[in-house]
Amino acid sequence: MAVKVFKTIDEQIQILKNKGLIVDDIDFARDILIRENYFFVSGYRHLFIKSPRERRYIEGSTFRELFAVFNFDRQIRNIIFKNLLIIENNMKSIFSYQLSKQYGYRESDYLKPSNFSQEPGRSRQINDLLKKMKRQIRVNGGQHSATNHYINNYGYIPMWVVVKVLSFGIVSELFIIMKREDQEAIADIYGVTVENLMVYMPILANFRNLCAHEDILYNHKTQRVIGDTRYHSALSIPLMDGEYIYGKNDVFALIIILKQLLRSDEFRLLINEISYEINILTGKLHTIQIGKVLDAMGIPINFRKLSNI
Repeated sequence: MAVKVFKTIDEQIQILKNKGLIVDDIDFARDILIRENYFFVSGYRHLFIKSPRERRYIEGSTFRELFAVFNFDRQIRNIIFKNLLIIENNMKSIFSYQLSKQYGYRESDYLKPSNFSQEPGRSRQINDLLKKMKRQIRVNGGQHSATNHYINNYGYIPMWVVVKVLSFGIVSELFIIMKREDQEAIADIYGVTVENLMVYMPILANFRNLCAHEDILYNHKTQRVIGDTRYHSALSIPLMDGEYIYGKNDVFALIIILKQLLRSDEFRLLINEISYEINILTGKLHTIQIGKVLDAMGIPINFRKLSNI
């Protein structure tokens, strides 16, 4: 088995040059590689490689182009992340409102197993999740002024405060174990079905974690696949073997989810910001077309129409 050994910055640059990448400013390349990490910068090389077999860069490919895609991915990731945080905050608010309204505002009230699904086989999942919630309240509660305030002054923490210390993954699981009537009340606020929201939430949590850890976004694919929507047909997304080629488990699928969960003005801003970054990158690419990047993201050329649908 081949062993990966430490390479100096200059050795990393030489590896890139040996594979056909043009590095016209060594000082610029050194600065980027020491700050950003060779592994992550080179993670965008697939767009510029001739073929998986040859693994050499297309003639004329430059380090600046490679970095431009890296930076583009970072900007898109930041745009996506701030909107995912909006969704996370919205869901926490809506969930806490529904559960507090139905079951009370003390932990001893809203964390009762009887408040959740009574389907056979769910009891273990419910008990496990409630234990996780109580653990997060215990561990994270002391780090927040609001939770401390309620504990010290009232002896309990209401649900609308508790959600602030819960991870989005926990909130996503919480929806699954709710009673059907609570799920429907929440789904109705968004105008989506319970079944769709059940699929959407793990995808949102997956992308949230990816963005929070600054992982590569543009070509990320999720295990879960969203169902066909009216947006797929409205944008005339091509079919292959009866399946839409974009917007199923890629970045565009996430954008379709955000279309349904964000307010219209928030989504319009999201599309405008993404469009701006695409225009910036287009001006920096010379050896490949912007369409190649969009294809990897699953984004159709006419994606801007989503704002008006």
